[in-house]
Amino acid sequence: MRSFHFNGSRIVKTGIAIFLTAIICEWFGWPPVFAVITAIVTIEPTVSDSIKKGLVRFPASAIGSAFAVLFITLFGNSPITYTLAAVATILACYKLNLHAGLLVATLTSVAMVEVIHEHILISFFIRLGTTTIGLLVSTAVNMLVFPPNYRKDILRSIQSIGERAGNMLEQTFQTILFVSDANRQKEQLIVKELVTEIRKTEKLIHFQRDESSLYPWVREREAELQMAEKQLLFLHNLEFHLDALLYIPLHKLTWTTAEREVIMHAVTELANDLKHSIDYDHEKHQCQLKNITNLFWDNSKGITASDAMRPTEFPPEFTILYELITIYDLVDKFFDPGSVKAAREAEK
Repeated sequence: MRSFHFNGSRIVKTGIAIFLTAIICEWFGWPPVFAVITAIVTIEPTVSDSIKKGLVRFPASAIGSAFAVLFITLFGNSPITYTLAAVATILACYKLNLHAGLLVATLTSVAMVEVIHEHILISFFIRLGTTTIGLLVSTAVNMLVFPPNYRKDILRSIQSIGERAGNMLEQTFQTILFVSDANRQKEQLIVKELVTEIRKTEKLIHFQRDESSLYPWVREREAELQMAEKQLLFLHNLEFHLDALLYIPLHKLTWTTAEREVIMHAVTELANDLKHSIDYDHEKHQCQLKNITNLFWDNSKGITASDAMRPTEFPPEFTILYELITIYDLVDKFFDPGSVKAAREAEK
């Protein structure tokens, strides 16, 4: 649903921008095709991007139009004109760092070759006019119609990542404690999916920050953005420790059945904290952490000073409990009152 909402609003805005751009060009008696091309590519995920890239696309389109006029004058409407106009436009945009406008400039350049037959100079200025119309209309539509607001998507995505991380944590320890010879490719795939989801959420936060200079309600929610970034950093760290657990050798674990049950119970409670953050109980969390810490120290008594000099030779029990304690500590820092409040809002 979130993906449909995001893409659907972009489609609607693109359609409105095309329609208005074509109407304005028809009113002026100008061919709308160049303006429509510009309008299509100027609808960006954020208004800020539309403005920034629009400031690049205008001079780039002017360069493309100029080259089209130049080579039409020299060679007329011929294959060499298309080739030289496109290549010269690409080279010029590349040299001038007008990368965001390269596509629309090249399309404008080669399309002009087909439509310019006379009044070449007038056609050049008309192309600049149509490009300006496309830029202004699409930017205005992007700003006024379904203005970008990714706040809810960010909160929901963070909550979703937490739930998936909780499921993976539980599944990973189920394998570690009770199915040590299982194929762990599934868990590794889940970690990759978590990383992908985190990257998408980072992009949404970037989009939201871009809008902060244009919309007052975004500036007012700066604290929420900072908290979202903090939560995302936690999820990055969590993903790192989950990944580390997948590469610990699991053969010959010496835990008793009772100890395994204690660990699994603590993991289940921790996974529930991640999956149902609005129900987080700090005291209960600390109690479970104490149980795991005591087991950790009991397991570490057999480690000698020479073992400490060779951390790769630590017993797997020591490393597994260390990672679990680290995740417990991360979760405790993550679920401050502000984070729990944000999770509750995301649930609404």
